[in-house]
Amino acid sequence: MSPSTITILFLLFAIVMFVTERIPLGVTSMIVCIGLVVTKVLDVKTAFAGFIDSNVILFVAMFIVGGAFFETGMANEIGGIVTKFAKTERMLIIAIMVIVGVMSGVLSNTGTAAVLIPVVIGIAAKSGYSRSRLLMPLVFAAAMGGNLSLIGAPGNLIAQSALQEQLGMSFGFFEYAIVGVPILICGILFYATIGYRLLPNREPKDDGAFDQTQDFSNVPQWKKTLSLVILVLTLAAMVLEDKIGIKLCISGCIGALALILTGVISEKNALKSIDLKTIFLFGGTLSLASALSKTGAGEQIADLVINALGENPSPYVLTFVVFMLCCVLTNFMSNTATTALMVPICLSVAQGMGADPRAVLMACVIGGSCAYATPIGMPANTMVIGAGGYTFMDYVKSGAPLIVIATIVSMIILPIAFPFFP
Repeated sequence: MSPSTITILFLLFAIVMFVTERIPLGVTSMIVCIGLVVTKVLDVKTAFAGFIDSNVILFVAMFIVGGAFFETGMANEIGGIVTKFAKTERMLIIAIMVIVGVMSGVLSNTGTAAVLIPVVIGIAAKSGYSRSRLLMPLVFAAAMGGNLSLIGAPGNLIAQSALQEQLGMSFGFFEYAIVGVPILICGILFYATIGYRLLPNREPKDDGAFDQTQDFSNVPQWKKTLSLVILVLTLAAMVLEDKIGIKLCISGCIGALALILTGVISEKNALKSIDLKTIFLFGGTLSLASALSKTGAGEQIADLVINALGENPSPYVLTFVVFMLCCVLTNFMSNTATTALMVPICLSVAQGMGADPRAVLMACVIGGSCAYATPIGMPANTMVIGAGGYTFMDYVKSGAPLIVIATIVSMIILPIAFPFFP
């Protein structure tokens, strides 16, 4: 059996396992990584190169920086301050979506949702508003906010790594925001107007863990303040990467070390805040990307896609097909897994057409974040099923229009901001 055939079989295995989640995502990723070594498609060094990728180091560092921000209760306080000014249910939805969107742009979107869900439940209880009408906009904003920066979501860095490794190109720190900000703004406006009527009004099925609001009263104020200061300084250093000459991963590591050395977060809790599932998924799927490139399997898939689109495929049609394919996949499997699978294929297709791959990769990443129409699309969606008393169709009715909005916005902006043949 040829190396390209073996690679395609591992790709199919990964797709089936990512969709069904019969085994954990990180385990699937490692089976593929080790399988490629055992079958001699890749050598050990190439297969495990993803685990020493600078973006993996950045992940680890930002998990710790974000973990300290959540653990000290600073995220909780900021969420409470913003929502305090909302006087009506519509204003409250706007306030929640703005704060969650902005926070998830620079922190874990799952972590942001997890911290603010109990805050919103508490606000709903005090105000008399239905929590089911507030929690769904919260998790949608968390997904949209992931497209505001390079570190907003794992998929963003997966695309960045592939682009750097294959072509020596990269996205700027806030380049995803060119598409992400308009989508977030349109999403907020939608749920403040037409979409407001689509939000479900349900009674919660159970009290659940989120009804117990965590008590941060015993956390010293200096820890809260320092967690915010270090987060801001770390982000500032990342934004000014070119000016100060310090790479993103190093800035992240300096921030993480500063938090541990000052005692804002203990070493034990810092290690607990690292999401190993994401690390294994990221590192393992990069080996699949390497195999698709090295064996020519990615090129074969790309040829199939190009041939299916016609003799002279339009880059606009390709971008739309990629976007919609990622949208569909991400609602039934992990958005990180969707991006990890699609990025190497999209890169091969774009290269085969001689087009700038940045537009196609951007479509892949943005489409892969549109996990709005099912409760299994992203962890934050799943978190609020019980607390909001939601059904599967609640997500379809409230989330599907948001996918349409994201598609329209992306198809307008992408060709302008990222020309196919610059």
